[in-house]
Amino acid sequence: MPRKLVIVESPAKARKIQGYLGDDYEVEASVGHIRDLPQPSELPADMKKGPYGKFAVDVENGFDPYYEVYADKKKKVAELKRALKEADELYLATDEDREGEAIAWHLLEALKPKVPVKRMVFHEITREAIQRALQNTRDLDTSLVDAQETRRILDRLYGYEVSPVLWRKVRQGLSAGRVQSVATRLVVERERERMAFVAAEYWDVTGTFGLGGDAAAAAPDEAGKAFSARLVQLGDERVASGRDFDDRGQLKSSGGSGQRAGVVHLDEATARGVVAGLAGADFAVRSLETKPYTRRPAAPFTTSTLQQEASRKLRMASRQTMRTAQSLYENGYITYMRTDSPSLSAEATSAARRQAAELYGGDFVPEKPRVYASKNQGAQEAHEAIRPAGDSFRTPAQVAKELSGDQFKLYELIWKRTVASQMADAKGSTASVRLGAALAGAADGLAGRDAVFAASGTVITFRGFLAAYEESSDVDRYAEESLGATGGDDREARLPQMAEGDALRAEDLEAAGHSTSAPPRYTEASLVKALEELGIGRPSTYASTISTIQDRGYVLARGQAMVPSWLAFAVVRLLEEHFDRLVDYRFTATMEADLDEIAAGRRDRVEWLTQFYFGDAARGPEGEGLRELVENLGDIDARGINSVPIGEGIQLRVGRYGPYVEDLSAEVKEGENPPRASVPDDVAPDELTVAKARELLAAGADDGKVLGTDPVSGNEIIAKAGRYGPYVTEVLDLPPIDTSLSAAAQKRAKAAQPKPRTGSLLKTQSLDTITLEDALQLLSLPRVVGTDPESGEEITAQNGRYGPYLKKGTDSRTLPSEEAMFTVTLEEALELYKQPKRGRGQRAATPPLRELGDDPNSGKPIVVKDGRFGAYVTDGETNRTLPRDVTPESITPERAVELLAEKRAQGPAKKRTPAKKPAAKKAPAKKPAASKK
Repeated sequence: MPRKLVIVESPAKARKIQGYLGDDYEVEASVGHIRDLPQPSELPADMKKGPYGKFAVDVENGFDPYYEVYADKKKKVAELKRALKEADELYLATDEDREGEAIAWHLLEALKPKVPVKRMVFHEITREAIQRALQNTRDLDTSLVDAQETRRILDRLYGYEVSPVLWRKVRQGLSAGRVQSVATRLVVERERERMAFVAAEYWDVTGTFGLGGDAAAAAPDEAGKAFSARLVQLGDERVASGRDFDDRGQLKSSGGSGQRAGVVHLDEATARGVVAGLAGADFAVRSLETKPYTRRPAAPFTTSTLQQEASRKLRMASRQTMRTAQSLYENGYITYMRTDSPSLSAEATSAARRQAAELYGGDFVPEKPRVYASKNQGAQEAHEAIRPAGDSFRTPAQVAKELSGDQFKLYELIWKRTVASQMADAKGSTASVRLGAALAGAADGLAGRDAVFAASGTVITFRGFLAAYEESSDVDRYAEESLGATGGDDREARLPQMAEGDALRAEDLEAAGHSTSAPPRYTEASLVKALEELGIGRPSTYASTISTIQDRGYVLARGQAMVPSWLAFAVVRLLEEHFDRLVDYRFTATMEADLDEIAAGRRDRVEWLTQFYFGDAARGPEGEGLRELVENLGDIDARGINSVPIGEGIQLRVGRYGPYVEDLSAEVKEGENPPRASVPDDVAPDELTVAKARELLAAGADDGKVLGTDPVSGNEIIAKAGRYGPYVTEVLDLPPIDTSLSAAAQKRAKAAQPKPRTGSLLKTQSLDTITLEDALQLLSLPRVVGTDPESGEEITAQNGRYGPYLKKGTDSRTLPSEEAMFTVTLEEALELYKQPKRGRGQRAATPPLRELGDDPNSGKPIVVKDGRFGAYVTDGETNRTLPRDVTPESITPERAVELLAEKRAQGPAKKRTPAKKPAAKKAPAKKPAASKK
């Protein structure tokens, strides 16, 4: 009996939907995209020299792309074709965003169905939503497909034209990207600000006050309530705080004089003089102002705000957030997680209001529902916020036993935010008080001047939405001075009841010095926020963008802060100086807006790509195209691009093997290099001061600590610091290389010379305490433990990148400690080899890093494990090391299935011969009629 075939992207999604549709439907998964632009090297031989040879896109003929089905997806496409033969109707139920629409179109192109085709969309996987989607199908929206295809071609053109320039001038293997390069520039610019920052020193005076005199007697209950206040005014001048200084350490608008009209910059002497002059002074309330306090709830989550809040509250990386959100969506717990819209459907609004009333009471729900709208005119993706799925929401307690740790935390966050968004405002009052006293004669030069202190406090009388949820915020560099004494903080702080003229007693006055803070580095949350505010990229791609710039080595994580590498400095400088328009924030945002126009059917993709790549002469220099830009680059000073001046003749250079500093002011013999020293990875760019550079140069110039002489070889043994940590080595007495030889011959002669033995110090050792005996022990590695009596293979103990281990042929076993390298016996080694192989650095077998469900091909559970060569995914039969741009946290079940299928498809290692076949060109005319909505 014919059935209706429904195709979705993921196996998890397929299983969930199959349970809702019953036996009349067969739900299959494409497991993500089935085809894409191949690498030019993978094109059929007869196409490599044709118009598709450079990009797999014919730029001369309408930017026509050439697509190939992934090698590991051919079997899946064949399975879908067989299933389609038994079907009388095809439902394409991929995600409702551009990417999902493109997957649906590629399925149409590959499957070529002869039965009726319907596009089925939904933003949550519940029985009601799936039934509604079946009743409200539509045609494929080719405008969305065009937008996705334009983006894919745009990224191919950008990457393939710009990246080779980076390879030639900075380092082989680097990549440039439309959004990743701009994101990297943001992080680098912030670090430049920190490097140029000059701290300003300033002092302030704070005090603790309470009611005094008649006021205390009249209100004994209030008399015991002390509050803090900060000095804000001396006479007619306002006291400078951190906000009054610029990043050069000067008072803002001071014209470089260090002074500013109407503002006084307190130094230590003045601040202490104020404290002395106020000893025993009679303080009184000068003014008191009370205002109503109202705070409204935050809108429901969009993709961007979810990533930001999960980073702040849950310490989740963006990719971890999106991976977890995807699993919640595919299993029916939340709505679609890629959305720019904060709006809620009528059903969801009712569900949130109903749940708020049930849990907190009717007073906590406003009379009218709250309506949220996107501030982004080009808002795309799903048309509703991220919220709990269904027409009624399950509380976190109801799903706690069904979800893993990260899933539960993220679901709870989404649930709280959604319910709170439909709750009443928080209400209260904010009181601001100014109090003061005249300075006595003890205040040198300040006697008679009026000292005014300020404090504020907020009292929340009705918590409203705060009973359910409170939004967090990014780090504020001026947060410390904003608290309590000067207001600006939403935390509750109650001031005692007082009135103008009331006497106050000063219980404690203190002068304290402060330094202004450099602009804070970006975190993932603040970078996502900045990208969204600038209109760069799409929130749905931010997680992959941040992962890419980290995986490429452009950005390193230090806690939650994002620190750019020196490599990023070189790449950004090259792009700024020679591709300035491509990394311009406004230009990049305009490109995103143009893609929105294409998605809406208001702009032609070919016309837009033509203008981007070939240019528009009518617009003059502003109309220069990418091809012309690359062709007319001119000379690029690679040395200049890779150099950053530090000061006093010292510069940093980005070399082939990493960053190093060199002292150009040092006197050297002709033909010799200036003094140089590697820069450790743990030294951030803003920490590389002249003093730090000289410290590194001094350490690098050190010939090492002489430990003694090896009694066997007679060579001197030294210990010294290196880029990768302290180590010991031997000094070989090598004959000088003939300088009359050519440079190439000298290089070959040097390579042919014996290499000294080296050994890294153990974690328990240091340069200060290392002895000759310790060094000789380290240089004895690898140590031969013995021979396996069964195989005859030699077993050695070694120290490797991931710690100490045993090696027998290609088989290895982790040793329990560094000391074991020198003490392990043959019997102990053989016993270790009898045990199951364990992950590096693990004393006992540990559970897999992640479990990803069953493999649809083998039917066995897929897990992520930690191996000797890094993390890998396996179903127990097939292993596949994770690619560089994929981490155990970011890999999805679908991607794992793809990797395993790809590994199986490779079979025995052999050279692949491209099949000769005619170009399978995309034919735009064959797209189903668009239904533009």
